[in-house]
Amino acid sequence: MHAKLILLNYNLKLMKNVKIIGLTLVAFIIISCNNTSGNKPENIKNTDNGKVSESKKIKPEHLTYETFKEKVWNFEKNPQEWIYEGELPCVIDFYADWCKPCKIIAPIMEELAEKYDGKVKIYKIDTQKEKELARIFQIRSIPAVLFSPLEGKPTMQAGALPKDMYIKIIEENILNPVEIK
Repeated sequence: MHAKLILLNYNLKLMKNVKIIGLTLVAFIIISCNNTSGNKPENIKNTDNGKVSESKKIKPEHLTYETFKEKVWNFEKNPQEWIYEGELPCVIDFYADWCKPCKIIAPIMEELAEKYDGKVKIYKIDTQKEKELARIFQIRSIPAVLFSPLEGKPTMQAGALPKDMYIKIIEENILNPVEIK
């Protein structure tokens, strides 16, 4: 009889602990679901008709082999000469998902896409998926960033740079290029 009481007491304590854990888990799920960043005021803006919608961030555009030829340089049509196809100058980030320095400059590229929206196109090329483009540009080290003005030849910068250096290159070499005499 004494063993049954001990076992019953143990089962009651176990059930109490399971209830506490269950309630804690439910509370955690409720808190987590209510804490989404999409509902934060800084991510919401009013539209002209008074309805509220989430703002859309300008992000770099990912290029494939085909879209690169359409938007940047059709090297099949002009293999010997760089003829830029775009209407705005561009910056192209050659990267790979496994590359830590690439991950460091990814948010910088997003900030540059926002800052230069309508002035400079920011593109990204995954060197693991677009191996032919990486071969054409002889990408040996990533990140590698190509800066292309509307006219003239592009320049390549290997390695991760601080944001202010990317801004300086864009401002001085792409938006306001100085002609060398």
